[in-house]
Amino acid sequence: MRRKMIRLVLTILGVGAGYSFMPFLWLIIGIEGNIWVNNFVTNIVIGVLVMFLVSLFITDPLEKFIQRMENRLVHQSPDIIISTSVSVIVGLIIAVLISTLFSHSQLFILNTIIPIVLMVILGYLGFIVGRNHLVDFKKFLFARRKTEKQQASSNSNVLDRKAGDNFHRAKLLDTNILIDGRIYDLVKTGFIEGTLIVPNFVLYELQYIADSADSIKRVRGRRGLDILNKLREEKKVPVEMYEGDFEDVQEVDSKLIKLAKLLDAVIVTNDYNLNKVSEFQNVQVLNVNALAKALKPRVVPGERMNVTVIKNGTERQQGVAYLDDGTMIVVEDGRYYINKPLEVIVTSALQTDAGRMIFAKPAHSGRELREKN
Repeated sequence: MRRKMIRLVLTILGVGAGYSFMPFLWLIIGIEGNIWVNNFVTNIVIGVLVMFLVSLFITDPLEKFIQRMENRLVHQSPDIIISTSVSVIVGLIIAVLISTLFSHSQLFILNTIIPIVLMVILGYLGFIVGRNHLVDFKKFLFARRKTEKQQASSNSNVLDRKAGDNFHRAKLLDTNILIDGRIYDLVKTGFIEGTLIVPNFVLYELQYIADSADSIKRVRGRRGLDILNKLREEKKVPVEMYEGDFEDVQEVDSKLIKLAKLLDAVIVTNDYNLNKVSEFQNVQVLNVNALAKALKPRVVPGERMNVTVIKNGTERQQGVAYLDDGTMIVVEDGRYYINKPLEVIVTSALQTDAGRMIFAKPAHSGRELREKN
């Protein structure tokens, strides 16, 4: 079917080319007055024959190109197709309006080349705008509907309205937070609200990791895909895909920050570097690691706790124990009580970038402990 359509189009082009250009060719050769050669039928037949010869070389490449375009359009969402089509049409209309300024010019470049160049450039710009700014159009429409609803409910409680505004703020998920898996538990418990947005470039990176030759990376990538599927299936919160991309930006983290600015969204991550760069660029971040650190139980000097020293410390006579959440406890004279239950008294606590460290000493003297044991 595609080959027939291509040949039909080329035949029509051959008819038009023969009718339009053959008289000029006969004029150049110098036999424009010969009615047996320079006539309507001969010109059309020659044009069709020329295009037939051309079709022998370009039909297969054109068919493959059209097939690739069809496959790409099938996988695009209707929103993207409609927005890009409308934007391209608007760009072509603007090009035609500008071209009318040069239509009466006698220069070949102004009345022929310039209009074609304008159509190509403005059509391409329309395509880029329609593909990359679809979310802006949605956001604009959503803002209008939201304003109308707020005006209709102007007598409602102001605090409730502010809570609603905060609730609908979008959350962008990066690759690391999907691989980590804790985002699913946060959503399940209700601590994450609003709409979760997964950009296509994050999904592609996740798929690339899942297809890695490294078995560890492959397991991590597949876990991220499983978490994403669970989030979509259970529908605790809305999960949407962002179809656009930023072709001028290479790094996924940079694309994520740019999209967050575009949508006025929050980035959900556990990546320390992405957190710092986002904060520097005034993009709000929800860091799961910071949340886990904030939820660790607080200890104060003088508090007693029971621990088991499991190894020697870096300093002389120190021992090291750990809480259930992984917090390190450095016990003074702890090397004498390795693998034994020990009651200690907290002396101080230190917060570092790597986590929290607690310093303690045995609650009883060495003699009391020896008698007790």
